Amino acid sequence: MNVVSAKNLNFQELNERIRRAAGDLSVEDCYGQRYIGNGLSGRTLTVHGTPGNCLGAFLNGATIIVHGNAQDAIANTMNDGKIIIHGNAGDTLGYGMRGGTVYVKGNAGYRTGIHMKQYLDKKPVVVVGGRTGCFLGEYQAGGLIIVLGLGECEENNQLPIDDFTGTGIHGGSILIRTRIQPKNLPIQVAAAKATKVEIKEITPYLQEFAGYFDLDVQSLVDSEYYCLTPNASNPYHQLYTPN
Repeated sequence: MNVVSAKNLNFQELNERIRRAAGDLSVEDCYGQRYIGNGLSGRTLTVHGTPGNCLGAFLNGATIIVHGNAQDAIANTMNDGKIIIHGNAGDTLGYGMRGGTVYVKGNAGYRTGIHMKQYLDKKPVVVVGGRTGCFLGEYQAGGLIIVLGLGECEENNQLPIDDFTGTGIHGGSILIRTRIQPKNLPIQVAAAKATKVEIKEITPYLQEFAGYFDLDVQSLVDSEYYCLTPNASNPYHQLYTPN
């Protein structure tokens, strides 16, 4: 694997070196450089350090692995591929995402999954191991968000989501690993305990998540989940769907 040191490089210089490099690549000493891996396809990019905003924007089939935390707007309008973060993620994770999968071991910030969308076989998936901030799934139009609540939320029996979850949701679903029924949700959101069918649907993603982060997958599969979906009786839903 080729290695590039990001030390003392601005984001333009670093991204030019990534584009010029052939095959899989490891970026060392990353300190907040933006736009890493934008539009990348057919390669694996491993980042050591803290990538800046818009990591993997428009990603088109590549795999990005981050050994550290990552900043805002990860997977912005991502089309295909995988992003695996061994740390926390900032705000607007998966903004406008339309395909591929993102796995975050730790927490994610505000507006995770905002404007996620789905068309035919393009189904974006975001899995967050810890908790998320306010406005999770805001205006979600498709795809799947899974929040596992590992760590502090599980230890303290707290919901791993914050206020305004699902505001404006009109497609897709949000699965939350918790025994606590989510309350005070926006009127656009319907919440119910996840069915066996819904658990079966998320199991492959739980298996991948557990494999990446060395966790016990069976304990995740056997847990209780609540499923949040658009409330079809709400007139807001009809503004965005034909039925």
